[in-house]
Amino acid sequence: MTGRLEELAHEIVRLQGELDREIERRRKALGWSVKDRLVQFEHGIVSEHRKLRQGIASFLARSSLVVVVTAPIIYSMLIPLLLLDLWASLYQAICFRAYRIPRVRRRDYVAFDRGSLAYLNGIEALNCLYCGYGNGVVAYVREIASRTEQYWCPIKHAIRISAPHERYAAFLEYGDAEGYRDRLETFRAALREEGGDTAQSPVIGDIA
Repeated sequence: MTGRLEELAHEIVRLQGELDREIERRRKALGWSVKDRLVQFEHGIVSEHRKLRQGIASFLARSSLVVVVTAPIIYSMLIPLLLLDLWASLYQAICFRAYRIPRVRRRDYVAFDRGSLAYLNGIEALNCLYCGYGNGVVAYVREIASRTEQYWCPIKHAIRISAPHERYAAFLEYGDAEGYRDRLETFRAALREEGGDTAQSPVIGDIA
């Protein structure tokens, strides 16, 4: 990896830390915090949230015909999502264990905390649970796929791809035949050293 790429990688890590601190400040301003994966609101905030909840009857009355008609189609995606979730979990349970690749912790990607927000009615809460599950499963599977790619084919594409996963920036350049032969085991060793059941990707410089 060139010095410039490594510099950019460390800048990304620095900015992520700054973003996390800003998010924490915003949480405090809104009166809530997270402890042991449980959300805690300051006294009185939940009561104020309930006052802003829209009744289900009013919510349905304001819903357009398009929303009503397309809702079953939207929720039908739950079937392939459940299958993807199950199959990916089975895949990593067998294959990652066989190759000593750290398994991805599902709970780091799939969260159901929004459904308990007091300002959401039952339908809105269900929608939030569904969206959280769907996007969480996709992120969970993407991390499983990215670890698979790092183990078997840590090579960048010749063409530009949109929003690559976090590991991609450290991959070998397209056409770097010597690098592939010389460093494939380095990529695999770095993956194994991440530790079991962790959702954190390696720092890009670690396998440079």
